[in-house]
Amino acid sequence: MDKRIEIILFKDWAWIVLSMLLVAGTAHAQTAMINAQSRNATSLNGEWNVILDPTGIGEWRQIWQEKKPLLKTDFVEYAFEGSPRLTVPGDFNSQMCELTYYEGVVWYKKEFSYSTGKNKRLFVHFGAVNYLADIYLNGEKLGSHEGGFTPFQFEVTHKIKPGTNALIVKVDNKRLKNGLPGLGYDWLNYGGITRDVNLIETGNTYIEDYSIQLRKGSQKEVSGWVKLNGVDKQKRIKIKIPELKTELSVRSDSNGVARLQFSSSFNLWSPAYPKLYKVVIETETDTVEDEIGFRTIEVKGNKVVLNGKEIFLKGINIHEENPVKGARAFSKEDAILLLGHAKQLGCNLVRLAHYPHNENMVKQAERMGLMVWSELPIYQHIEFSDATVPLKMEMMLKEMIRRDRNRCNVVIWSLSNETYDGTPNRTKALAALTQVCRQLDSTRLVTHVTNSQSYNNNSFKVWDPLYNYADIVSLNEYLGWYVPWQGKPRDVKWTVAYPDKPVFISEFGGEALFGSKYGPGDEAAFWTEAYQEKIYRDQLEMFNTVPGLIGVSPWLLFDYRSLGRMHPLYQKGYNRKGLLSEKGERKKAWFIMEQYYNRK
Repeated sequence: MDKRIEIILFKDWAWIVLSMLLVAGTAHAQTAMINAQSRNATSLNGEWNVILDPTGIGEWRQIWQEKKPLLKTDFVEYAFEGSPRLTVPGDFNSQMCELTYYEGVVWYKKEFSYSTGKNKRLFVHFGAVNYLADIYLNGEKLGSHEGGFTPFQFEVTHKIKPGTNALIVKVDNKRLKNGLPGLGYDWLNYGGITRDVNLIETGNTYIEDYSIQLRKGSQKEVSGWVKLNGVDKQKRIKIKIPELKTELSVRSDSNGVARLQFSSSFNLWSPAYPKLYKVVIETETDTVEDEIGFRTIEVKGNKVVLNGKEIFLKGINIHEENPVKGARAFSKEDAILLLGHAKQLGCNLVRLAHYPHNENMVKQAERMGLMVWSELPIYQHIEFSDATVPLKMEMMLKEMIRRDRNRCNVVIWSLSNETYDGTPNRTKALAALTQVCRQLDSTRLVTHVTNSQSYNNNSFKVWDPLYNYADIVSLNEYLGWYVPWQGKPRDVKWTVAYPDKPVFISEFGGEALFGSKYGPGDEAAFWTEAYQEKIYRDQLEMFNTVPGLIGVSPWLLFDYRSLGRMHPLYQKGYNRKGLLSEKGERKKAWFIMEQYYNRK
């Protein structure tokens, strides 16, 4: 072999090995401070330059170094200058037609100038990046984050420089066998920097986290804590609720944690009266304001009780997609669009499927009086036997709970959807995850959604070992669509292996193309509104036979994009189970559910 070629190959291999070592030695993202919206923030939203990297060669070329030609014979085969620009926050699939179905690497770059004050710290905070993110500042790798739906941050106090700084983000939304979710799922895999990016300035010691909620079982007593981050963690902390003329002063310990306990006469938050109080947490070096509601949620027997009163959960499933734009939802306007239709339907609960949605959705729902079911992306065929998967599940659980633990409208943590007991290590891993969840938050209900019930001779047998660990028996069933009826809906018999627990029908329904009315109304193959309407009428009749039924949630609000939906006439890349078309047109089934919820 030519010696020159040998040298080149050796150098190339050396760079690959070095890159692998750099990645292996890189720190993971830091746990994000909560309530980023109330901080001293400078937005990095807007247009970012991007380099598309479908072959993944950018890692070998070390794009983050932004090399420049030095000699006349030098050249560099990439550049951000003159490259396309994408808007952040936003998915890349909906912004460039050639990326509509793209799953792979895109490199983002944003330049900014910033000067920190004396005794100040600076963080770069990401609301979410889907799915893998590697973050570089001025050519130095800050770290990595895995997971497409939760926030993370890096401290850059001593890493920014005078003048212009370059922030580069490598985003990779390729599906991973050991990812969460895994290789297969029924929604468009929107990639990119999909939520806000901010520079957040704090004092040397700042309020990192807090929990201010009612103690379980009490409608007056708050039991919580505040956690500080900094060198000097022992400080006096004040908690104020001005409207109630409540003020508490505590001192944090050497770990920066201060325990809280106080009582007050709260007007409790409920769907009918979504009361929020201004809460101020302050130290001598930091102040954070929040709007917090107070409520209790419990299971008593086979009933769900909100603020001491039995409640029927009138739900709807929602994907994080703006149907009009055909893009990942992220803004307050997106939330108002989606949640406004849920309110019009008569819902008091939204199941935000199948991953944690953005904070605007959760906070807007809280203001509008909508309870929230928040869910981890542990969906169907997860590789539970992979040693890394339980660690990823726990990390995502902690990030989900940490972000939303003070949102009183979040009443249910859903830890999995449609997983199967026969999957190696599935039940053991999810039982352990449930235990972690209850340790982190004992004030909310916990559930796992299954579809492993059997249906024979017009009888349901509902069982799954996961229900041993859940507060609610949640199940998805599609009688009339994937499974034909075996008798009259009013004659269905139920055998629930957990008769002392409430039952929630978390998914049901069928597909219909809005306006489709040609073909027999009793045959699924024509995707007619009439057939979908019949499914809903039959389902509502069957609900009267379900023992301990405490709520239902149709699948779903809007038709949404999904690559697996390939019928050229009726689907065209959309799951058509929506009560509304992607244009907001109401199908006949909408009115059936609206009447049902009004009666409830």
